[in-house]
Amino acid sequence: MALNSNSLQMFQSIKRDTRDFINIDPLQTAGLLTDAAKEALIEWGDGYSVCDYCSGALDLVKKPPIQEFVHKALPEFLGTDEARVMNGARESKFAVMHSLASDAAADAAAAAGGKNNYVIMDAWAHYSSKVAAERAGLDVVLTQKPEREIMPEDFLEAIENGIEQYGKKPLLTLLTYPDGSYGNLADVKKIAAISHEFEIPVLLNGAYAVGRMPINAKEFGVDYIVGSGHKSMSACGPVGVLGVVGEERAEQLFRKSVHNKVKEVELLGCTSRGAPIMTLMASFPDVVERTQPENWAKEVETARHFIQRLEETGKFKLFGQNPHNHDLMFFEAPGFFNISERAKRGRYFLYDELKDKKIHGIKPGLTKNFKMSTYGLGRDKVDFIADSFIDILKKYDEI
Repeated sequence: MALNSNSLQMFQSIKRDTRDFINIDPLQTAGLLTDAAKEALIEWGDGYSVCDYCSGALDLVKKPPIQEFVHKALPEFLGTDEARVMNGARESKFAVMHSLASDAAADAAAAAGGKNNYVIMDAWAHYSSKVAAERAGLDVVLTQKPEREIMPEDFLEAIENGIEQYGKKPLLTLLTYPDGSYGNLADVKKIAAISHEFEIPVLLNGAYAVGRMPINAKEFGVDYIVGSGHKSMSACGPVGVLGVVGEERAEQLFRKSVHNKVKEVELLGCTSRGAPIMTLMASFPDVVERTQPENWAKEVETARHFIQRLEETGKFKLFGQNPHNHDLMFFEAPGFFNISERAKRGRYFLYDELKDKKIHGIKPGLTKNFKMSTYGLGRDKVDFIADSFIDILKKYDEI
C-alpha cells in the first residue's frame, strides 16, 4: 500500500511557531539547550551513535567521556556515592521502587503482613511518582493535602497512619522538591530525619531542582535523588539522572543481571544513549555554574521581583510560599478571568494576546489561574512580561 505523498511531506516540515518567543513554561525554562548542547545534538543525533564506542556497559564508555561524567562528575554534583543517567525522572523513581520491592526481605515482609508494601508520598506528588509505585506493585499513601505547603509533621502523620493501616512500615518516603504545582520548598532535612527515625529510606524527586539550584543529597540527608535533564539540565529529552547514597543501597539498586554480568537489571542493561546523554554532558559545565549559590540567589530575587510587580496591581495572587523561594510559581488572576467572560475568544484570549507579544508558556485556555517560571530570563525580560500582563489588563479596562 502506497503512502500518500502529501502526508509524507507534512512530516518533513514540522516547525515550531514559538522558537524566538520568551518562554515561561516551567517544563521548559531550565531545559532550553545551551549552544554546546545544540552542537552535540547535531553531532550525536544519528541513531545509536554513542553505542559505536560501547563494549557492553554504556556508563563505562571512556570516549566520549561518559564514564568520567557518570562515575565522577555526576555523583559529586548530586552529592551521592553513585549515579546513573536514566531515560527520565519517572524511570529513575521506578528503578528505586522496583529494586526495593524486589528485595527478598521486602517480599518476605509482604507475605507476613498479608498486605501490599507501600510508599509514603507528599500530597503534591507528580502522577508519574504514583504510576511508578503502581508499576512496582506498591500501594501509595499520601500525606494530607495542606492549605499552603508540605510540613514535616505531615509525613510523620502519614507514616504513623500507614503503619497502623498496613501493620508495617513503608518501603520508601518520597518528597517532591519543589512541588510541581506551587514551587514550594519543603524542609527536606526534617522530613528525612523523621523517616530515618523509622529506618525508612528517602527519595527526593528533584525534577524542578536538580540543575536549577544548589542541591546535595548527603547534605539533605536523603538516600536517593532523581532529576530531569530535559526539564532542568538543558538537555534534549527524555533524559534523567539518578543518584544513591550508601554502598549497600547502590549495590541493591544497580545489581547485575545473571544473564549478562555487565548489565544492570533496573536499567534494563542500558538507558539514555545518543543525543540525550550527549546534550546533558555538553550543557553540564553551564548547569554547574548556574547552580552556584550566588547565581541561584539571583534567580530567586528575579522571581520575587516579578511577583511583587504583579501583586502591586491587585489583580494577581500568588499561591504557595511567599516570599517565594523558587522560579516556578502559581498565580490566581481574577482580572484575566473577568476578561475571558466577555472577550471574543473567551478563555483563549490570553494565549492570543501573549502570542502577539511573543510570550509563550501559559497553556491555551487558562486565565483564572496558571503556572509559569522566570528561570534564566533576567530582569529585563521579566519586566517585559510584567509590563505585558499589565498592558493586557489595561487594554480591556481591568485596571
